[in-house]
Amino acid sequence: MSKLLIVESPAKAKTITKYLGGEFEVKASMGHLRDLPKKELGVDLDHNFEARYIPIDGKDKVIRELRTSAHEADSVYLATDPDREGEAISWHLKELLELQEEKTYRVTFNEITKNAIVEAVAHPREIDMNLVDAQQARRILDRIVGYKLSPFLWRKVRSGLSAGRVQSVVTRLVVDREREIRAFVPQEYWTIEVTLETAEKTFVARFHGDESGKLEIPNEEAAQKILSAIDGQPYLIKTVKKTKKKRQPAPPFITSTLQQDASRRLSMTAKRVMAVAQELYEGVELQGMGLTGLITYMRTDSLRISDEALAQARSYIGGRFGDDFCPAKPRVFRSSKSAQDAHEAVRPANPSLDPESIRGSLASDQYRLYKLIWSRFIASQMSEAILDTTSADIANSGYIFRASGQTIAFPGFLALYEESRDEDPEDDDAQLPVLTEGTQPAYRSTDSRQHFTQPPARYTEASLIKAMEEKGIGRPSTYAPTISVVQDREYVAKEGKALRPTALGEAVTDLMIERFNDIVDIGFTAGMEEKLDNVESGSVDYRRLLAEFYAGFANELAEAEISMEKKRIKVPDEESDVV
Repeated sequence: MSKLLIVESPAKAKTITKYLGGEFEVKASMGHLRDLPKKELGVDLDHNFEARYIPIDGKDKVIRELRTSAHEADSVYLATDPDREGEAISWHLKELLELQEEKTYRVTFNEITKNAIVEAVAHPREIDMNLVDAQQARRILDRIVGYKLSPFLWRKVRSGLSAGRVQSVVTRLVVDREREIRAFVPQEYWTIEVTLETAEKTFVARFHGDESGKLEIPNEEAAQKILSAIDGQPYLIKTVKKTKKKRQPAPPFITSTLQQDASRRLSMTAKRVMAVAQELYEGVELQGMGLTGLITYMRTDSLRISDEALAQARSYIGGRFGDDFCPAKPRVFRSSKSAQDAHEAVRPANPSLDPESIRGSLASDQYRLYKLIWSRFIASQMSEAILDTTSADIANSGYIFRASGQTIAFPGFLALYEESRDEDPEDDDAQLPVLTEGTQPAYRSTDSRQHFTQPPARYTEASLIKAMEEKGIGRPSTYAPTISVVQDREYVAKEGKALRPTALGEAVTDLMIERFNDIVDIGFTAGMEEKLDNVESGSVDYRRLLAEFYAGFANELAEAEISMEKKRIKVPDEESDVV
């Protein structure tokens, strides 16, 4: 009995062939095989948004070969990715290859390991049309917006421009941040630090306030008043507070946090992160092991972890670090409300496969990203860190100076991994000497400095992805492509790691806000993502969603054409080249 299994890529096909042996023929579709036509709308707006799909140019040979193999096979297993896009590819394959219902099976897996593949093939299901409809709805929405808005921009701004449902909102985020920075008015403030000394060592105490509480130092006059009062006067340690602070590990990665952390730590773009993660997921040739899938599926917003992976992680932690580093029970992390919990978090497919043991088989970026994913996952199942914190209030002439310090009493997960941040919190990791209430440390020096408040930072790829996730703009599969496209379209430019809007990006955003406010409204876009989720759950019909959207959009477009019939937007010249 012949069986055909179809996946998207040759690399994935090769890895799966290793696990299924001779029972299956495994072939690759090379991604999508059909789509909406490039040179026309391809959606019948007058007949219930019927989409016209055609074979993609250059795919004729693949289609012919797959059709022949499918017709010769007794059963066909569609094993495309476990998300909306993958479900849609499976549906398109079924339609395009004219597969019979009774011999067609849909199989999904979150990792390419022997157990996962064998389990998936043993428990096939039908194609989930709710998932397909959610993907179709997104594709048609994006096509309508792009196809109808882009020509309008060509006429009113510049030829060759494009508008997109999600890219326009993301451009607006960058524009709004830049204008916030320009409008920012710096406020002066001062800091005063004193260096004091005990018999053990010197330490620094910062001005905190007076006996009544915390005070700011707004200007030089206020700073001089404090400096004059404390000059030559003794310092008295009034209170010393010692506490034990517990610090919990971060959860394993989801798509957004993986992209953020890899951007900060590894200086990888979101696009590069996803390309390397795809390689790790589909399979890498390991010495002595052959083609091996190294991580779970990387487009996910779920924090769920399989029981098997938890057991493997705990076994590894106990063996390498000792039982004290392994909590009594596995850690369970709560996913966001909209997360697809059929998926798992991004984790190593085999948690016991230490990055160092396979380093020689991996390219540099593969190793760095695998190590990051592996370390974060293992650390997420380790014991909490315990920190000894000390805070001392030191008085002089009615003013209070505060010295803070922190030491690690038990490292726990910090022995392996520490979460990165865009901005480091104020340094409180200094090691203080033993401080005793009622004693007088010796004075050594004073440092008073003028500062000005800083405007909000420009977005980086990491912080922009975080903002998209927090505001509900896009989904795991769209973060990286959207950030790439706004740069490719020259609406946003990169300077170092920072993202700034171009003059073109600002001009287009202003026009969109004036004439197509819904398209660039954050709340509207987030609401549309929720509606697409509802299509996926089966509670909303996708054609109804499209009809409701198009009614308002068509009116906005018609009004814009009339009101701007003779207008054209002038784009100022750029001061610097787009990077």
